[in-house]
Parts: sequence; C-alpha cells; structure tokens
Amino acid sequence: MNPDDLAESIKGGRSERLDWLGEGAAVETLAASLTAMANMHGGTLILGIGLNNSVIGVRDTAAVIDRVLQAALAIEPALIIPLPITAQIAAKTVIVVRIPPGMPHVYAFDGRYLVRQGAENNPLKPRDLRRLLLQRGEVSFETEIVYGASLDDIDWNRVKAYAAMLPGETNSETALLRRACLVRHEGRLRPTNAGILLFGKEPQRFLRGAAVTAVRFAGEAMSDIFNREDISGTLPDQIRRAETFLLDHLRKGVSIGKTMARAENHEYPMEAARELVVNAVAHRDYSIGGDEIRLFLFRDRMEVTSPGGLPGPVTIDNIKDERFSRNPVIVQVLSDMGFIERLGYGVDRVIALMREGRLRDPQFAETAGGFRVMLYNESLEPTPIPVEVPIDTTPRFDGTFHGQPINPRQEAALIYLYTPGNVRITNSDLQTLCPDVHPETIRRDLAHLVTKGILKKMGEKRGSYYILKTDLSS
Repeated sequence: MNPDDLAESIKGGRSERLDWLGEGAAVETLAASLTAMANMHGGTLILGIGLNNSVIGVRDTAAVIDRVLQAALAIEPALIIPLPITAQIAAKTVIVVRIPPGMPHVYAFDGRYLVRQGAENNPLKPRDLRRLLLQRGEVSFETEIVYGASLDDIDWNRVKAYAAMLPGETNSETALLRRACLVRHEGRLRPTNAGILLFGKEPQRFLRGAAVTAVRFAGEAMSDIFNREDISGTLPDQIRRAETFLLDHLRKGVSIGKTMARAENHEYPMEAARELVVNAVAHRDYSIGGDEIRLFLFRDRMEVTSPGGLPGPVTIDNIKDERFSRNPVIVQVLSDMGFIERLGYGVDRVIALMREGRLRDPQFAETAGGFRVMLYNESLEPTPIPVEVPIDTTPRFDGTFHGQPINPRQEAALIYLYTPGNVRITNSDLQTLCPDVHPETIRRDLAHLVTKGILKKMGEKRGSYYILKTDLSS
C-alpha cells in the first residue's frame, strides 16, 4: 500500500486483513496478531497508530522493527515474513508489517492457535484447527486409517495390475505399503484413505463424497434441462468416466463430406479439459464428506469445482507458478498408472492450451467451500468481415436442438439428416460417422432422439431407420 492507501484503509477501521497497534506494543501482542493473520489469508499490521485511529508515528523505528522480528521468532514454527518497512502517513513515520497470503504452516503462539475473525484474534476450535492442518499439509488425511475397513475391502486384482507396472515390484501388499495405501496398525495391515480411494471395492461406502457429479446444461445457467451422470468408483475409474463424459458432451465443430468423413474440433482443447478433471480428482480435499467434485458444462463455459480451498501456500495470485500437493500419495499412484502427462502440466499448461486454441485464459475463484476453474469457449479471433456465401439451411447446434440437450453423436445424426439428399438414417449410417463408438451406444443415441420427439422410427428390427419428425423438418 502507498501512504494514501494506508491512510484510507485506517479510516475504514480494523478488519480481518488490517490491524494496527501503538509504538509500544508488547512482543506478546504483536505475536498474537501476526499468528492470527498468518493462519488466515495474511494481512497488514501497522505500528504507530493510537486511539481513535490517530496517526501518532514511531520515534525509534529500529527498536520497533526488532520487537516485530522477536515476535515472529516466538511463534511456532517461526514465522518467516518480509522485513518490516517504514512509511509516511500525515508526515509521520509508521512501521508496516506485511503477512503474505498462503503461509505454508499452521502457527501457534504460547500454545494457542489463533485466527482473525473480523477485527479480533480468536482461538481456533478443535474442528477448525484440524481442517486448517489438513489444508496446509500438516496432517495427511489420505494416510489415515479408514475406520471399519479391512484388507477384504481392497480389490486385489487392481492392486496386482498396479504392482505389475512398478519395476522390480512382485508383492502386492509391499507395493501398497511403500505407497502408504496400507499401514501397520496394532500388528495388522489396515487400508488408508488413499488405499480405499485408489483400490477399494466400494470407496464411497467409506468416503461418501469422493465422487464426481457431471452435468451438461442446455444454456448458460443451471436449469431443468440437462444430462447428468454421477461418477463413483475408484479414482482412476472416475477419471476415465469423466473423460468419457467430456467426449460425449463437449460440443464439436462437425463437417461431413461426400465420403461421410467427419472432422471434429472440441469447444475446448481436450487436454486442457482433461487436465482440470485429473487435477481436481488428485488434489481435492477428501476429508470433506458432504460434497463432490462438480463438472458442469454450460453453453458458454466449463466449470470444475473442487471441495476444499487451495492447499498449502497456493493462492489465486501464485497458482500459475506454485506447486503443492495436498494428496502426495494419490498423486504418486496416479502418476504410476500413466496419468502423469496430465498431472505434470499444471495450470500453466492449461493456459497455454487455451491460448493455442485462441480462447480466453482460464478463470479461477475461491468459493465458500472450495475452488473453481472456468474455461470459456469464447474465441479471441477477430470477427471476420462478412462476405456473400451460399445459403446454408443446416441448423447450428450448441449442444441443444429445439430446447433439448443432445450429445455430439446425436448432433452428427441430425447434421446428416439435414444434408441435401439424406432423408433417413440407420444405425449403420451413424456407426460409420462414429466408428469408435460401441453399437449399443449408437442404438441408444437414436432411441433417445425418438424419446425426445426429434426423430421418428420407421420399420422394425434390421429394416428400421429414422427420419426427422414432420414438424421439425420444415
């Protein structure tokens, strides 16, 4: 802050991120305020302010700065902050102490864990203290024993397949012990939270919020028109199923030539979308049991919301450069399994991919109970100069058709039917357009278009085909 900003802030009164004391404040008083700010979001402490917010100033700046440093060293662990500086307010010298946001530890003074609540320094309640310890990596939820779980709750076929990926590893139990997915407790092996999440037969029986809710909405806000999938199972399975959801529901630019060859471009770079999903699964706070990862697709954006705030020293301001893992065991195992190319990119890679696609940079936001990343499909390309082109009667799709949500395969079927000369489509036709999709999925896609009132089925069994309903084809 410059002197004018400091003076203006003082007029606004004390707050969670701003406090002040007189020149003679004791080391204990200084340490309490520094501890409370460090355990929250950081802040600024000004020395040299008296009663009624009046600027008195500091006469012996060296002595005051020395007391601030004594206070910082008296905190457990020692609080490492920038050196206090002097500033001028109303022609008087004050000392400004800055506590950066995203401090790496949980701090205590004189046995008390303090936080800022409004303008006061208050002790943390036990539950809030545990939450803060988890957030900053002082305590590891992923390596805690799962109450009520035993080795019978581990899918050992999955473990065997995993151990086979590790060079020189032949024993499944040893592989999980080395990765802290199992621990020895009271003479026997017990699964940890990481072990159940990665290899459990029914992970959600023990960790109910450890899932992904994936939804495609028709418009730019949540509404009653949507396609939803609740994704559970082990974390590797969740990642794979979430990627399938993205492939099924991200809109594509589609063109079909005379040979029915199909070219596609997703509305977001697929690697960027995958990266966000993998990072959310790997880094969310699994100690929060009442909420899932939310993967929401809207007409104009994609949102991925993770339970729990940003971990450790990571903040919105340094998220592009800072690296800190809340769940190092989960990250390591997912890396062993082949997801490392996605986990390793980080936010900077997502930004680079969006820029390569001429799309806006991702937006980041901390919510009341978590963290959200947003990708927008708005292009940064300049608007082209209009030119005369032949009239194209093919509808433009944005994930919906006549108010009904459709997936990319259904979109391809409708484009095919709107292509001159095509009045009907069969399962085989759509299979040709989407050669990598299972025939049963193709059948369901066409059947759903009938259910939505978009197509009409003609004939039975092998001789059946589909046409646009009359009221839609005009």
